[in-house]
Amino acid sequence: MGIDLAPFLLISVLLILIPGPDTAIVTKHALLAGRRGGVFAAVGVSAGLAIWTVAAAVGVAAVLRASAVAFLVLKIVGAIYLVWMGIQLLRARTAAEPPAAEGAVSGRRVARKAVRQGLLSDLSNPKIAVFFTSFLPQFVHGDSHGFASLLVLGAIFCVLTLFWLVFYGNLIGHGSTVLRRPAVRRALDRFTGVVLVAFGIRLAFEHR
Repeated sequence: MGIDLAPFLLISVLLILIPGPDTAIVTKHALLAGRRGGVFAAVGVSAGLAIWTVAAAVGVAAVLRASAVAFLVLKIVGAIYLVWMGIQLLRARTAAEPPAAEGAVSGRRVARKAVRQGLLSDLSNPKIAVFFTSFLPQFVHGDSHGFASLLVLGAIFCVLTLFWLVFYGNLIGHGSTVLRRPAVRRALDRFTGVVLVAFGIRLAFEHR
């Protein structure tokens, strides 16, 4: 299997460390629910990346890259979704901590919501489809431009992303006792909301 692994790993790590919508989603859930929320949001994001990886490997994402209409529709949907989440944060009121007896139910609800929003954030971003179909083939050569090589590279990228976002979510969630104080939470909610709205607007006007 002809794969240029070393340069792929180097560039992938650099790209993953750059803050983007995925980081904002993990930040939001880590602030709302501590480390648990951040970790499950990271799992959702990575699941979305895994789906795009398989799509790119089988050539489905290439169709999206070739179709201007399909790309535009998905781009607008993704932009609206990010802006909507940002507005929800900007409008949110800081809620009190849930009673201890509600912890188990609340925990399951938090996990489902975090995974769902992380997943939808990735699936509604057509730039990821273009990224995988353009980026991954650069690191395979010879007769290795097949399903297996692209799938391996995509899987590595997903795992690296998961490790980083889980670490980041734990880091933010570890300070959640301080960060979830009403005044601090309001400021961070507003900041994260503005970031999500900004990413949504940028996505809406971004060219392929």
